[in-house]
Amino acid sequence: RVGMLTKVGDDDFGHFLFRTLRENGVEILSPEMTKEAMTTLAFVSLTEAGERSFTFGRKPGADMFLSKEDVKEEDLQETTILHTGSFGLSGGIAKETTIETIRRARALQKLVSFDINYRNVAWDDDKAACTEEVTKLLPCIDLLKVSDEEVDMLGGEEKIPQVMQENDIAVVIETLGADGAKCFFRGESYFCEPYKAPKVVDTTGAGDAFWGGFLAQLIHHGVKATSDLTKDILLDAVDYGSVSGSICVRAKGAISSLPTREEIEAFRRENPRA
Repeated sequence: RVGMLTKVGDDDFGHFLFRTLRENGVEILSPEMTKEAMTTLAFVSLTEAGERSFTFGRKPGADMFLSKEDVKEEDLQETTILHTGSFGLSGGIAKETTIETIRRARALQKLVSFDINYRNVAWDDDKAACTEEVTKLLPCIDLLKVSDEEVDMLGGEEKIPQVMQENDIAVVIETLGADGAKCFFRGESYFCEPYKAPKVVDTTGAGDAFWGGFLAQLIHHGVKATSDLTKDILLDAVDYGSVSGSICVRAKGAISSLPTREEIEAFRRENPRA
């Protein structure tokens, strides 16, 4: 079961988004639309190499109106992994909702996943403000994703083991774009080779594809608590996520380019690791 918890506006794009998600098997956990704001829009600009930059239509956006009442207890009870990121901390009542939901999930002994996912336009170019909010939540996070462009928010890559120890974070994955990823676990770090795409068309959604694949594979391995994690499970999940990200960048779009489990498994069979 995959559920999405957000708020969208009662507008054409909001209806389109809900319809698309449902067609792809995603359950909408907060189906009530709001008339207080339009659905947040992301405008993506691509370079010739497929690298992207963002501009958001969000002053305010409907997602900022996600309330504590929108988060149902039964949904949290049925959750294996709660995933969120800094976007929900950047403004509106969604900030307190995000913080409260993370704490509720922890109280229920659910795994909490967090993607730093810093977007300067959402934070008015104030990276320090984002860093402050993320730092407050680190003790509540089990699985942390950080990119090489965000690792300074943790004090640099060399500080990751210390940050993990101080905040009791089980796993940190540092994504390195086309250069692969690093997995930090139990005082050790492991470099994970990338799957090079023959041509990068669009990097939009690659990080989400990687992390979605990573989390899905953890669940596939039966992981429900940090005590279930092993080096082998984590490296397999990183490999699975790497395949997902590699497939994603070969086509345009952040949703339409996301691969299915069947596509990922077929890719792994055809491209086995040595």
